[in-house]
Amino acid sequence: MLSRTAGIFRRSALVSAAAVAAVLTCAPPTQARVTKIVIDTKVSPAFGGATFGNVGQYETIAGRVFGELDPHDPRHRIINDIDLAPKNTHGKVEYMATFFLVKPIDMLKASGLLWQDVPNRGGRITISSELRGFGDVGLSSGWQGDNSGGTAHGAPGRDYAVVPIAKHSDGSSITGPVMGRILNASGPNSSPIVEHSNPIAYKPVTLDTTQAKLVSRVHETIEGVVTGETTIPSADWAWARCSATNPFPGTPDPTQICLKNGFTPNRVHQVVFTAKDPYVLGVGAAAFRDAASFFRYEMQDDFGTPNPVAHRISWVITRGSSQAGTFARQLIHMGMTQDEANRQVYDGAWPIIAGRRIALNFRFAKPDLVLKLYEPGNEGPLWWHKHPDKVRGLPTRGMLDRCLKTSSCPKILEHAGAAEVWGQKLTVGWLGTDPKDHIPLPENVRRYYFASSPHGGGGGGFDVNPGPIPNCSSNNYGPGTFPDNPLPQTQTVTALRFHLRRWVMMDILPPDSVYPRIHGKNAKHGDDDRRDHGKSKPKHASDMVEPSKKAMGFPDIPAVLASANPDAPNNFIQAMLDYDWGPSLNYSDNKGFHSFEPPKIKQVIRMLVPRVDADGNEVGGVPVVLRKAPLGTYLGWNITASGFHKGKVCNYEGGWIPFAKTNAERLANNDPRRSLEERYGDHAGYVAAVRKAAAEIVAQGFLLQADADALIAAAEASNVLKP
Repeated sequence: MLSRTAGIFRRSALVSAAAVAAVLTCAPPTQARVTKIVIDTKVSPAFGGATFGNVGQYETIAGRVFGELDPHDPRHRIINDIDLAPKNTHGKVEYMATFFLVKPIDMLKASGLLWQDVPNRGGRITISSELRGFGDVGLSSGWQGDNSGGTAHGAPGRDYAVVPIAKHSDGSSITGPVMGRILNASGPNSSPIVEHSNPIAYKPVTLDTTQAKLVSRVHETIEGVVTGETTIPSADWAWARCSATNPFPGTPDPTQICLKNGFTPNRVHQVVFTAKDPYVLGVGAAAFRDAASFFRYEMQDDFGTPNPVAHRISWVITRGSSQAGTFARQLIHMGMTQDEANRQVYDGAWPIIAGRRIALNFRFAKPDLVLKLYEPGNEGPLWWHKHPDKVRGLPTRGMLDRCLKTSSCPKILEHAGAAEVWGQKLTVGWLGTDPKDHIPLPENVRRYYFASSPHGGGGGGFDVNPGPIPNCSSNNYGPGTFPDNPLPQTQTVTALRFHLRRWVMMDILPPDSVYPRIHGKNAKHGDDDRRDHGKSKPKHASDMVEPSKKAMGFPDIPAVLASANPDAPNNFIQAMLDYDWGPSLNYSDNKGFHSFEPPKIKQVIRMLVPRVDADGNEVGGVPVVLRKAPLGTYLGWNITASGFHKGKVCNYEGGWIPFAKTNAERLANNDPRRSLEERYGDHAGYVAAVRKAAAEIVAQGFLLQADADALIAAAEASNVLKP
């Protein structure tokens, strides 16, 4: 239940200062909270003095929040190692987090809605000009407490958290195994250990290489079967920085590995070492929550510094994309939706292109990881509704369990695309570990799937000329094979944002969930299916099938047949692996610590994927104009062209294989897909197809009219079937 204070704030964003002060005087004292805010910089007016609608000018405030947590509060028992964090004289655990506030100068014109954005790897977020036109407030606040998230103190334009380091009760350091991997390095230069895109946060307790193990591998399958592993003798490598002009053993450096004979190309090098001083990273989740709570509810900090948006916030939505989206899911799973004063913090949450929970809340966690081999983040429930996990032998649980107990669950809108299916195990969250039927969605959740979409969407437009070939990710993964997938998410996301604002602020329901189902296509919102659960199944074909060409109905496209993996997408999806890290990990909450690295692979979890049409484009997703008037096959996957991962899925990049222009051209290439001329006739025919698709999608609520008009104009100006 909401406290009396929270209820008053929720009724209006325009409560008078005197009234709020009176309420706060009567409110029960909070326990742990933000105790101090520091304003470091203020730009007023911001954005070059631009005005936004009737709201006027905006200003930005960059600063820091300082707070403390009660380690004995039941809400904080989920935080791993909080018992081992240092305490202040009040017995509380302290933290600091940066923030960046974007607000109208005249807060009387504010809408009352605050968007708390989750920084991705420390990258600061600023709300869009459209939301400024509405009078919304933006808050980017830090949560990632390891130094790979931008925690170099004072780093400009980044948001991060400073969290405590766990210690034994006698003050001595805690140690444990840590693993790092180096991909596709070659030559005499040393290499740092990079986790996705940032250096690993942990360092060895000693530079003595006999106390670590370094191996090289020739090959790994997607299911973790290893061939050609060689242990590199401890005398043949060093924790050091070296190069052709500073040869082995180089200059000692705990962040670099130097090989006596240099790195062998097209291999993975894997090191396991003992590290010390783990961050209590779960504190960052509480710091993120407390920042939202302070700006929503408090008048001032303990030292009299006023809250810049005091008594003007009625609703808070948190949202994050990719890594930040996995954090948003983890925040809800941890129950960080209610503060220590029993107040609901979030009215809405928007996890974007995120199919898992983040690897954050265990000892020596590495939240930058993205679910490649040996990378955690899929442990425990990945679904919202309580559901059994018999395949992994885990309890029946769901990600909403904790917020349901405190009546603090937000309204949740989530969207993801095909890249998350093929690269990030998305459909396990839909179907569970035994994919016999989809898991019903709770009433407070809407799910939207972007069929055939790359990670975050493509650049859009209507261009028959292919774009560049993508790199499969950072960290030397290698180049892809097919050009970038241009299928956009932008216009649909704009419509979803419109619906989420209305759902949170006015309780107007958004469109029904749209995603492919294991029994029947384009089924409605999950609750509709729950009412039918156990009854006879629809007669039409399932939209969720095995990840094979035959089951999907994927055509023999010449460009795929000529690639480094002509059998793709057979045996291609990034495997969902059930790992064993030893007995000291709570696998449902992914809390505790790893007894050893790398983990043992217990089993491969079966996954399903959306089937495709005759063109190879997925079915069952939210309608998108370019998908309904296609110019080619839009892939949620790509094929790694060279390097250690040659022929495997290109991490979570997408690809595009254009249609032939004419029937003669496609026949000459043995392309089974109809040509552009066969589909549309001429340029005017294509524009007509775009116009028709746009009108249908506007009627369904997934496209705003202004965006529809812009898309039609872009199609008219395009080069599609122009002489």
